[in-house]
Amino acid sequence: MTYRHNWGENRVYYQDKDGRLAAIPAEWTSVGPADPFVMVSDGRSLFRFEDLLQLVRLAQAFQQGKGG
Repeated sequence: MTYRHNWGENRVYYQDKDGRLAAIPAEWTSVGPADPFVMVSDGRSLFRFEDLLQLVRLAQAFQQGKGG
């Protein structure tokens, strides 16, 4: 396993079950320092995922002139 900064993000490189080189964002792993936001928020959030998706849809509709 290798930890590197490539293409503007930290990535963990490893060999998959077939021996091929694969990579995932380091943030998806326990490699490297913990994200300060995640540590402070302690898993809490003021918003539900579904509500945030609806907010994105409303903002996109508004941008396209369909909001209101």
